[in-house]
Amino acid sequence: MAMLLLLHALLWPFVIQTVDAYTPLSNDTLQRIPSVGSDFDVHTGSILAPILIPRVSGTDGSTKVQRHFVDWFTTQLPHWQLTFQNSTSTTPVTGTRQVPFVNLILTRDPPWTTPGDVGHLTLAAHFDSKYDPPGFIGATDSAAPCAMIMHVARSLDAALTRKWAAMESDQNKHITGSSGIQIIFFDGEEAFQTWSDTDSLYGSRSLAEAWEATPHAAMSAYHNKLSSIDLLVLLDLLGAANTVIPSYFETTHWAYKNLASIETRMRSLGLLKAKVTSPILPDSEKSKFNSGLTIQDDHIPLMKRGVEILHLIPARFPKVWHTMADNADVLDPSTMDDWAKIITAFAGEWMDVEGYFSEPAQPRIQKSELVAIYHLWTIPDDGVWLESSKSY
Repeated sequence: MAMLLLLHALLWPFVIQTVDAYTPLSNDTLQRIPSVGSDFDVHTGSILAPILIPRVSGTDGSTKVQRHFVDWFTTQLPHWQLTFQNSTSTTPVTGTRQVPFVNLILTRDPPWTTPGDVGHLTLAAHFDSKYDPPGFIGATDSAAPCAMIMHVARSLDAALTRKWAAMESDQNKHITGSSGIQIIFFDGEEAFQTWSDTDSLYGSRSLAEAWEATPHAAMSAYHNKLSSIDLLVLLDLLGAANTVIPSYFETTHWAYKNLASIETRMRSLGLLKAKVTSPILPDSEKSKFNSGLTIQDDHIPLMKRGVEILHLIPARFPKVWHTMADNADVLDPSTMDDWAKIITAFAGEWMDVEGYFSEPAQPRIQKSELVAIYHLWTIPDDGVWLESSKSY
C-alpha cells in the first residue's frame, strides 16, 4: 500500500500536467474575437500610443511605459497577478553606473491551483527601445507586439473567468486541466553599443537564471519556475505590412501549424483585414529545419535551459529595423489587427475556451478598488519596481 501511494503521488503531478487539450475554436467563436479598434490608434489609442515613445532601459521613458502596463492591467484586468523580476547591470555606455532592468510578469491561473502544479502558455515581447540612435521609437521593435499581447489578454479574460467558474463547480476540475496563461514584458533586449553575449538580453538573461533557481515544492508537476513555461511565444518586429513568419524550430512546428491553420480559417471567414497575396505563416508543410539558424532574441537564455519556443519574428527584418523610420508611420492598422486576432485565437485554443467565448465586456472597477490597487506598487528613484503590499 505504501508503494502504491508513493506511485500515485509520483504520477499525479504528471497527470495534471498532461491532460490539457488543445481544442480548435469553432467558426462562431473565431468570429467573436474582437478587433483592436481605436485602442491601437498610434496617436490616441489607449493601448498602443503610450508605448510609442523612446523607452531605453533605466530612463524616464522606460518608467512611463512600465506605469502604462501597470495602470492598464490593474484597471482593465484586475484578476491578473502582477509581479516584477528586477536586476541591475553595467553597460558599455554607462561605465560603472548600474542600470535597472525590470521584467513585468502578468499571470492568470485557475483559482484552485498552486504554484508548481500549473503550466503556462507564455506570451512575451520586449518593451525597451534602443539607446542609439537617440529618440529611437521601435514601433515594430517591439511596441506593437507588446500592444498585441495586451489585446490578447483582454480578449480572453472573460472566457477564462467563465470556464474556470464552471470547472470549480465540477468535482473533477483537477482532472480536466490546469493550464494558466502568462505574459512577460522583457526589459533590456537591445544592446547599448554592440550586440554581444554581455551587451544584450539583459532582462531575459536575468529572468532565466533567477527562475531556474526558484524551485517549486517537492512533488510539484514542475520542478522550478522556469520549467512551468510549457511554451514561450515570443513576438518581435511585427506590425508593418507584408511581414512573413517562418517556422524556426522542429519541436514547436506543431504549434506553428496550428497558428497557420488559424490564419487560413480566419482568412476564409473574411475576418482578417490586410490584403496579402500569400499566407503570412507559409511554412505549414515544412519538413527540414536548420538547427544552426537562430535569431538572437529574448528566447535564447530560456531555450538554452530547455524551454520550448515559438518565435514570431520575420526572417527578413523590416527595412526600418534599427532606424529612426521604425516609428508609428510604419505600422499598418490592418496587419496589427490581424496578428492580434490570430494570436488571440491560438491562445484561446491552447486555453481550451471553446464554448466560453462571447463579446468582451469592459470591466467596471469601483473608485475604492482603484485606490487599493494603486497602493500596491511603488517605484523609487532608482527605477526598480517594488511590491509594497500583497498583490491583489
